[in-house]
Amino acid sequence: MSLSKTKSSFYRRLYVAHLIEQGVASVPALMEATGMPRRTAQDTITSLGELDIECVFEKSHGERHNIGHYTIKQWGAIDPHWVASNAERLGQALGYR
Repeated sequence: MSLSKTKSSFYRRLYVAHLIEQGVASVPALMEATGMPRRTAQDTITSLGELDIECVFEKSHGERHNIGHYTIKQWGAIDPHWVASNAERLGQALGYR
């Protein structure tokens, strides 16, 4: 089954938010977990706000540059329990590992 651009974008955002919530919380970790390109991972994290999912970068203390991780502060109208229950299906629909 082929997903529309709209549906794949929505699923990708939900899946990335779920992964961040599960501790896969950096761009390199997301790339490793999904196989998505760096730019796609970065753009997906940036676009979470369009779904009112509040995702913030927390810099590690004492580290140089942008070393740290992302954290989901608020899921907005999205039910994180539904996303967690359907995460495997979302990942498969997107063709992720």
